Amino acid sequence: MKKAILTLAIGSAIFLAACGGGKTTSTEGTKTAASDGETIAMKSCISCHGGELQGQNNAPQINNAGSRFSEAEILDIIKNGKGTMPPGIVKGADAEAVAKWLATQK
Repeated sequence: MKKAILTLAIGSAIFLAACGGGKTTSTEGTKTAASDGETIAMKSCISCHGGELQGQNNAPQINNAGSRFSEAEILDIIKNGKGTMPPGIVKGADAEAVAKWLATQK
């Protein structure tokens, strides 16, 4: 009788462990380039604005863009261009991510 109960307990434990303990989601490793505004800005903007976005040649400093523009204004500039900056260098969700990140740069 003890063997049957022990076998049932161990079998149940293995079964429950194999089934999992419910819905859990891990977000580790799921961060994409589309949501990482800093990474996108560093890849897309440094050729004109400089390696630290400090401004160079005719391109203005944007490492403090958030102190001068709102997120919506930055997104508008990215989409439509301004001055010598052409429109659409970054598009869609990437443009939104860059605007959101730049808006935090004060």
